[in-house]
Amino acid sequence: MNKTVKISLIVVALAALTYLIVTKAFPGNEQQQAGPANGPMAQKVAVDVYVVSPTAYQNKITSTGTVLANEEVELFSEVAGRVTGISFEEGTRVQKGKLLLTVNDLEMRAQLQKLESNQKLYRDMEERQRVLLEKEYISRQEYDQVSNQLATATADIRALKATLDKAYIRAPFDGVIGLRQVSEGSYVTANTPIARIVDISPVKIEFSVPGRYAQQVTEGQKITFTTEGASEVYEANIYAIDPNIDPATRTLRVRARYENKKEEVKPGAFVRVELSLKDVDDAILIPTESIIPEATGHKVFLAKGGKAQPKMVKIGQRSETMIQIMEGIEPGDTIISSGILQARPGSDLNIRNVRTAE
Repeated sequence: MNKTVKISLIVVALAALTYLIVTKAFPGNEQQQAGPANGPMAQKVAVDVYVVSPTAYQNKITSTGTVLANEEVELFSEVAGRVTGISFEEGTRVQKGKLLLTVNDLEMRAQLQKLESNQKLYRDMEERQRVLLEKEYISRQEYDQVSNQLATATADIRALKATLDKAYIRAPFDGVIGLRQVSEGSYVTANTPIARIVDISPVKIEFSVPGRYAQQVTEGQKITFTTEGASEVYEANIYAIDPNIDPATRTLRVRARYENKKEEVKPGAFVRVELSLKDVDDAILIPTESIIPEATGHKVFLAKGGKAQPKMVKIGQRSETMIQIMEGIEPGDTIISSGILQARPGSDLNIRNVRTAE
């Protein structure tokens, strides 16, 4: 047992002696194994920077939208019955008030004829009773009885005529009527769709803009738009702005009107919209790759005193290569434009290239 302890002590002593010899022979070895003396910040981060200066900027909002018909309605019959006449051709233009479809009206016409006959009878009776009343041959009560019968017959005729008028479906406005859903002889109810009529000259362009531009969008402003699959650029005028910003999307709905005289722009089409705002003579623009999205907003790294300094910013419009900064950056600031993935707050910087606004 004593022999084993002695051997263990000798092994430990030899290991300690070997460590001291190696440490003295290679004094930098311990530090290299332990890592840089000042931690990860001791190594400089290679970056390119961009020096900010005021730049003239044509402020534009780019958005997407949809083409809406100026007016659009699905036609239904207000009375149930069998279709006895169709007076339109599918896909043709119709004028307001044109008769489009007739629902069976024979029974209502017969009732109307009966009521009109009764009305004539009561009118003749009322005239005779009035003469007798003036001569005081009858009482006021007897005259009032006939007079009420005449008034009731007249009211019944008006009500029936209003119902009869519903049997004739007419165009509510000038427009193009689409494909019909019924045939002559079919039975329709209030839930049976007949056809759709749309007014496509002019058309409406509906799109949304970020809520922060709400004060800069006004009625009468011009927009340009293109339709999907076409290169032609059209021009329209804003005529209506939603009074509320959508709390879910933080956007403002806007509508513009395009005359569409040739009817080449069809409702339902997808469009790309450009709205020019007031040009800015001293805009702050930086490269888009300098922006770091975060949960609470957007961040950039400034190069100050050879070190990286984070800064929260408020962004505006962007182009393919540049983005407008509304708040957080001043002219003369130096922005890190490349190497931002390696940069950390307080990182020492090795600036390779300096770029300025053209």
